[in-house]
Amino acid sequence: MSNHPPLNQQFTYIGQSPTIAVSDRMLALKAAGRTVISLTAGDPDFSTPNEIIAAGMRAMQSGLTHYGPSRGFPHLRKAIAAKLAAPYDPESEILVTHGGVHAYYTALQSILNPGDAVMIPDPSWGTHANMVRLLRGNVISVPALPEDGFLPKLQAWNSALTPQTRALVINYPANPTGAVPPRDYLKALLEFAAQHDLWVISDEVYENLYFAEKPVSAASFPEHRSHVILVNSLSKTYAMTGWRIGYLAAPEAVIENALKASQNSITCVAPFIQEAAAFALTDEAMQVQAAEMRAGYARRRDLVMRIYSEYPDSAVAVAPPQGAFYFFLDLRALKLTADEICEQLLDQAGIGLVPGTAFGPCGQGFVRMTIAASDEDVEKGFRAILDWAKMKVEGA
Repeated sequence: MSNHPPLNQQFTYIGQSPTIAVSDRMLALKAAGRTVISLTAGDPDFSTPNEIIAAGMRAMQSGLTHYGPSRGFPHLRKAIAAKLAAPYDPESEILVTHGGVHAYYTALQSILNPGDAVMIPDPSWGTHANMVRLLRGNVISVPALPEDGFLPKLQAWNSALTPQTRALVINYPANPTGAVPPRDYLKALLEFAAQHDLWVISDEVYENLYFAEKPVSAASFPEHRSHVILVNSLSKTYAMTGWRIGYLAAPEAVIENALKASQNSITCVAPFIQEAAAFALTDEAMQVQAAEMRAGYARRRDLVMRIYSEYPDSAVAVAPPQGAFYFFLDLRALKLTADEICEQLLDQAGIGLVPGTAFGPCGQGFVRMTIAASDEDVEKGFRAILDWAKMKVEGA
């Protein structure tokens, strides 16, 4: 019998991050003197540009260390509006949030009632589903299969629809697959959502990390903007993950609800962080540095594909990502589970990866490998993966 009052039962539906077990194992191996290469991080390996840091420090030194406006500074909201693919009113249609996760949280709080259902692609970043469950919603997984480029077929969306469905979530470029949909696909999906009166929550935090044409924003279709909620942050584009600043762009009614959720969860985003964000968005030199970071990821993407070409009969199937900074490696040929693959690669080759099932059942047999790591670690780590897979096949 417990010696404390009852707890929130919603947490029984949510496990801790699957990457925690991998991280704990890596730390144990390092403590034992083993060399371990971690290719797990969803965090840019570049530092926040010094100029952004300096802007934040100037703001602190000028006295911006107290509460700020809960919507965000007007000049920051104007800077956000200026970069969006559609006209948003910075006074009523934009909310500054405590990172992209908080933007997603306030979006869901704004539109969901207990028991409402949300359709989410599988595989997809785990927080997309977990946050719905935390808010007493129901998750409907929509298969995003590798043979379809990790984009759910429109028929799959339609088949998953229920009378309780209120929204669908998309994230492009996608974590973990790097998928980017063509404009026609996105347009058809928005038409489907409008037909069934669904909200479309578009998580666009990787918008600046692309390797061909710039991804199309869900806000690029004026006729559907009344159903679209944009979630974004500065974390990936400007290597500002630790600063925790993002934003929500949506119709006024959504923002009004989101503002209440934000005021009653964080009060406001720290004003000196808001000033650093405004500088990042408006300074031309920062856009150049962001492009240089993107070029660095592109160079590592090319490095991985060049190494892969040296292993023509590999049991690892590799598709080059169209965006973000991950490879979703296909090791299904080994007939091992994703967890077994990660455990064995860590124990036998000293490589830390994230099991594909951390992103949903459709990730079985896959692993996520980041290229947000040094060129040396990416090369050594990927070669070790290919060599290990070759050894498994030869020893079978």
